[in-house]
Amino acid sequence: MTARATAAITAEFDADFRENYALDATQAAQAMQDYDAILPTLGDAFTAAAFDGNPRCKLLANFGAGFNHIDIDAAKTAGVVVTNTPEVVTDATADIALTLMLTTLRRTSEAERMLRAGDWVGWNPTQMLGHHMTGATVGIIGMGRIGKAIAQRCYFGFGMKVVFYNRSTVTDLDFPASQITDLHDMLRACDVAVIAVPGGASTRGLIGQDELTALGGDNFLINIARGDVVDEGALVAALYAGTIAGAGLDVYANEPTIPQDLIDAPNTTLLPHLGTSTDDTRTQMALRALSNIQAFALGRNPPDRIV
Repeated sequence: MTARATAAITAEFDADFRENYALDATQAAQAMQDYDAILPTLGDAFTAAAFDGNPRCKLLANFGAGFNHIDIDAAKTAGVVVTNTPEVVTDATADIALTLMLTTLRRTSEAERMLRAGDWVGWNPTQMLGHHMTGATVGIIGMGRIGKAIAQRCYFGFGMKVVFYNRSTVTDLDFPASQITDLHDMLRACDVAVIAVPGGASTRGLIGQDELTALGGDNFLINIARGDVVDEGALVAALYAGTIAGAGLDVYANEPTIPQDLIDAPNTTLLPHLGTSTDDTRTQMALRALSNIQAFALGRNPPDRIV
């Protein structure tokens, strides 16, 4: 928690802070008995078992937009209100997507590793040849707030053509973009595909071997959504086989555990889930969660209520 966020929370409530490691299922269940409200993060395991009995906690003010680490049905059955922090994460997450796109297409992380290892012997005309972003086609998988912010940056900043796949029809765009109703067709149409869908059962395994094959050997995959949206084994196989040209990842299926084969895979950029990692964004996330706690404490309906 940032210093500004900690000060704001402690000015309003008696609070305990748990830093840098997540609650497992047993600890989450105990926390439900010990506190009136909890501000969980994405690693905290609020499974169905956490809501057994008659929990003291009646509010989970989630620290983040995604809430697939919380069993929403179990919370609803137990009478526990769940909120999130939607709009405040958009820009920082979109910025990380562009960071991964540039880094992966231009192979800058590979190049930096080469230089730091002392393997750079000077400029030559075929060293670390990458790919242009300018003028390429980006395919957005999930055109919600974050997907739109990524697409805007691509179109206005790099002159990229935008195609996208979304379950519902999207019409409120302020830039040219083509919605393609079949995911495989969209993957075939783009040079770099960016995953920006919510996590959860409906999107788990959305990108597997068939989808990576459709993307193709000259093209790239970027994931800033949730790790389990991608079949990690299929991705590793595709990277080694050259089924796709490369991948940039900020999220993983079993964080913080990352398969060694993925760490060693060619042309990959791997970040430790930095999507919202700016001081301002993390502060705003906490303050947004705090506003939901304040409303709930006053008997009002929290503004970002999910259930």
